[in-house]
Amino acid sequence: MPEKVKYVIIVGDGMADYPVESLGGRTPLMVAGTPHMDWMASQGEIGLVRTIPEGFTPGSEIANLSIFGYDPVRYYTGRGPLEAASLKVKLAADDIAFRCNLVTLKFQGNKIFMEDFSAGHITNEEARKIILDIDKQMGTDEIRFYAGVSYRHLMVLKNGAAKFSNLAKLSVPPPHDLTGKEISSCLPQMADPVLSLMKESRRLLKNHPVNQAREASGLPPANSIWLWGQGRSPQMIPLKERFGIDGYVISAVHLIKGIGILAGLEVMEVPGITGFVDTNYDGKAQYTLKGLRKKDFVYVHVEAPDEASHMGNLRLKVEAIEAFDQKIVGTILEGMKEFKRYKIMVIPDHPTPLSVRTHTADPVPFAIYSNEGGDTSGHRKAFDEVSAAQSGIFIEKGFELIERFLSPRSSC
Repeated sequence: MPEKVKYVIIVGDGMADYPVESLGGRTPLMVAGTPHMDWMASQGEIGLVRTIPEGFTPGSEIANLSIFGYDPVRYYTGRGPLEAASLKVKLAADDIAFRCNLVTLKFQGNKIFMEDFSAGHITNEEARKIILDIDKQMGTDEIRFYAGVSYRHLMVLKNGAAKFSNLAKLSVPPPHDLTGKEISSCLPQMADPVLSLMKESRRLLKNHPVNQAREASGLPPANSIWLWGQGRSPQMIPLKERFGIDGYVISAVHLIKGIGILAGLEVMEVPGITGFVDTNYDGKAQYTLKGLRKKDFVYVHVEAPDEASHMGNLRLKVEAIEAFDQKIVGTILEGMKEFKRYKIMVIPDHPTPLSVRTHTADPVPFAIYSNEGGDTSGHRKAFDEVSAAQSGIFIEKGFELIERFLSPRSSC
């Protein structure tokens, strides 16, 4: 019986971009040093895929559902319940889970601005103290807050779907879309608990000891919560049942871990991963290889390029892409040589252009390499948006890409 194929999907969150004037009309992917992704593109296949279906907001939850192989039209209910799965928070049928960000708001007269969507990338320890105090002061039998990582947390409204029918129509933008903008028009206008909780959090956090210490150190305070991405728990068919594969998900982001859990994967916890540019890149790569010695599939996600994009920091984005290529893709490519049969796919989940500092719905490049052969003509030598567009390969329905990847051989 032949040895089973080992599969790895490596996601560089937000790597894709638009041409940048200061780069001579090139994108960050085109100027970054990415020899390993370029090698995959030249020795395997490269193409474009649409991970955001028409009519959907271009969020990481939509894009990663597509890459995992789940049609967002069928499976997406909201971002909150995906993160709830990662935090092991069990949701009843009518419970509604919200993403709960810690943010920094700036008050100027009657106007309120989103100064920092991440509260200065607040540390896990600081954030946990704040969320525990918020739950203690604002939580009830029907409203609970759960600590996550850095600025990313969870609020659950028990039986919310039955009690607040208008929550289904609630649309609050993600805070990273509002950086530097006045937010009054983006706040909920209806009589439900969301707006009152957000306002009450400002009062509680104004003089919180964690914020006092941060401000004394010149750091932005986490002076408000931001509730968004609400939904009920989706029912997803596990990957093992669909494709006969079992494996792990590796990410610092609860959203990605939650999708993996709902897809039937096991979370592999890696020490020192942060969801930012200071993450433990090498650890993610080494744990990927460790996981493949036990199971046959690993989905590894790196948030750093996306965070740099939201900050509008070109230098940081290029550095994040280069670290991704060298420390993640390169290390995994080298380590895969211990297996007789393997396939690797590298892909951004969505573009996060520096010019807009938020996600867009444009198609993204992907590259697939198999050590058992495929398109090895070598005439496409770079992994970037232009090379992918010139390949002639375009997958309209992003959730179908995983079938292409898991097939015995990918072919152009």
